[in-house]
Amino acid sequence: MAGGLIECVPNFSEGRREDVIEAIVAPFKSTKGCSLLDYRADADHNRLVVSLVGSPEPIADALIEAARTAMGSIDMNAHKGAHPRIGAVDVIPFTPVRNITMAECVEFSHAFGERYFKELGIPVYFYEDSAKRPERKRLEVIRKGQYEVLKEESALPERHPDVGGPALHATAGATVVGARQFLVAFNVNLNTPDVEIAKKIGNFVRSSSGGFCHVKGMGVELKERGMSQVSMNIVDYQKNALYRVLELIRMEAKRWGVEVVETEVYGMIPAQALLDSAAYYLQIKDFQSDQVLELKLLDEGE
Repeated sequence: MAGGLIECVPNFSEGRREDVIEAIVAPFKSTKGCSLLDYRADADHNRLVVSLVGSPEPIADALIEAARTAMGSIDMNAHKGAHPRIGAVDVIPFTPVRNITMAECVEFSHAFGERYFKELGIPVYFYEDSAKRPERKRLEVIRKGQYEVLKEESALPERHPDVGGPALHATAGATVVGARQFLVAFNVNLNTPDVEIAKKIGNFVRSSSGGFCHVKGMGVELKERGMSQVSMNIVDYQKNALYRVLELIRMEAKRWGVEVVETEVYGMIPAQALLDSAAYYLQIKDFQSDQVLELKLLDEGE
């Protein structure tokens, strides 16, 4: 793992209080070996998504300090937001980037989960490649019923945390930790406040309902903007291109006389995911990514 580089995209259940948001991200700005690439807060989701890259140990140190701030500022018993969640620090995924294998990332995630509970007292569930129980590979299974249900059902053996518990932390809930492949957080906003339409479309596109095999989706109300949103995670952008997902949503929206207003990419995205869609919409014949000047220069530099 020496010299390994990972990406981490922790999600915090806070998207409205600017002072709390800045306090949470402060350790990511100040910890050597941990680079803060991006952070975005959404008031409707009431969620903060942070994108980090760096060496595993500095990222782990910064995460502990950020989580300490979050647990002192966020009470899940009072928390409200459109995005599913079970904790003040809801999910911490690790993705191998360079000089580290997925197996090493899994090992690191397990060690981090143990440290996380020992230092903070917040129980941990493992998911994706780090799942210790096959039924917990999918995040939505762990988050079923969200915090309000899980704080009661965590006493059941089938819903015990993997580390700590069975009771959740009294105010900070629980955190889901794991190693996974790179995913794209992709949202499509519709010109209707009717969230039921967005929910129906989310049902059409997500894999669990017979949609695209590598897409997770749901409908969300954007009350402050008078719109609704199809909020998605594209867990394999090479097999489910963004343009393909977007065009299905556009087609289904027409059934209700609704149009796509805009799309959003939350956090970081691989260049290839954008280039594939650009080539599709521009109808570029036999387009290759090495035709992009900046990418070609980067390759030559290596």
